[in-house]
Amino acid sequence: MTMFREQLKKANAELMTELKLKNVNALPKILKVTLNAGLSRGLKDAKFTDAVESTLTRITGQKPVKTKSKASISNFKIREGMVVGMMVTLRGRRMEAFLEKLVNITLPRVRDFQGLSLKSVDDRGNMSIGFKEMLAFPEVGSDEIENLHGLEVTMATNAESKERGLALFKALGFPFKK
Repeated sequence: MTMFREQLKKANAELMTELKLKNVNALPKILKVTLNAGLSRGLKDAKFTDAVESTLTRITGQKPVKTKSKASISNFKIREGMVVGMMVTLRGRRMEAFLEKLVNITLPRVRDFQGLSLKSVDDRGNMSIGFKEMLAFPEVGSDEIENLHGLEVTMATNAESKERGLALFKALGFPFKK
């Protein structure tokens, strides 16, 4: 049993009393984790696109899906069907391993980290975190990287409210600002 599963059991017991629930199935859960990276600079540079793809593959252990533009936007020199980003969706054991790594290793490695903002949890209980640099992830070595890029991590829950989502993330050990 992983450390995250043990932490999840403790969090569930804590949430049952805090949210005054009687049924375990009514507890809020994290359904999936999605990592997104935009390719704004890489639209013309194939090396940048390959670097983003290899970085996401190293971080998640899964090959990213290339997202294509739905419409042409002349001001941004984007044509319909161009690859404008990459994303990876994690569920199950890979999601649990990623969340454990995110809370215990990655967030403490972020430069000048003061805690997550309470505004990062939306009204439906989902949380989004943006990273300006992907260097906080342990799989990415600073000596191997030529082009820095950011990425966004979104955790989708079935919490249905901001209060329940915050309670879930606090119980799982996510560090929030006071």
